[in-house]
Amino acid sequence: MKTYRIYQVDSFTKERFHGNPAGVVPNADGLTEEQMQRIARELNNSETAFIFQSNSSEYDIEVRFFTPTVEVPICGHATIAAHYVYAKENNFASRRVIQKTKAGILPVDVEKHGNEYSIIMTQGTPVVSEPFDRDIRNQIADALGIFERDICGEYPIAISSTGHSKVMIPIYSNELLHKLNPKADKLTEISEQIGCNGYYVFTLNQQDDILVHGRMFAPAIGISEDPVTGNANGPLGAYLVHFNILQDNSSNSFDFDIIQGEAIKRDGTMHVHVEKEQNEPKAVQITGNAVVAFSTEISM
Repeated sequence: MKTYRIYQVDSFTKERFHGNPAGVVPNADGLTEEQMQRIARELNNSETAFIFQSNSSEYDIEVRFFTPTVEVPICGHATIAAHYVYAKENNFASRRVIQKTKAGILPVDVEKHGNEYSIIMTQGTPVVSEPFDRDIRNQIADALGIFERDICGEYPIAISSTGHSKVMIPIYSNELLHKLNPKADKLTEISEQIGCNGYYVFTLNQQDDILVHGRMFAPAIGISEDPVTGNANGPLGAYLVHFNILQDNSSNSFDFDIIQGEAIKRDGTMHVHVEKEQNEPKAVQITGNAVVAFSTEISM
């Protein structure tokens, strides 16, 4: 029997019960895949992160991520949560931590501000698909319970990934965004066709300090709605750069802020930074805060 520390952390916020909750087990060495899956199911967050000590000079820690039903390669808000707990437990000064994930070996920067931390996650290589055709656009609109004309006609629907892919769906209206009531079974059927489980529906608000309002649905992997999603907003940055949306082509980077989770009263914010090379996305970072909601221990 070993005692494992378990944290419930709210990411992309400084207020408990806002943002996106993630489980974190910072001393996961010894847990089997089945045990990790059971812990993730019991906590019932969209993802739980498990931190393992490194036996390699190439990385500092290994982090694995589980939804209540499956393991996923990487997760933005659970990465923020995991490194927030790791920094707090070790009382780190500002530093860089190299993490091994199933999406690759990636750096995470920890910035200390007084007794608190902000976490900067460098995501994986940006990859953006070709736009979907009108048939898929119509299927997605129907699954979201909206008309195809509600989707921005001037912008494509496409899959974007920085390690974990999402379908990018730009719509015109914040009011409509917050009223969406998707048909989970139809989104799941479309996922089987297109090979992507997450749907990020968003608006662009150029007149505001916060550019993006968004919602993310992934019923095919057991997530009816994710409150604030690092692995949607990082890929969104890659999508916006790739399709030259709202871009200043004289700049080598693109920065913006987002808010997500308003419709389900779990609002949170993050900053997205995209490095560009020849007006294509080269590297993506997201920055977020976190707060511990509660912690406990279990023996297994």
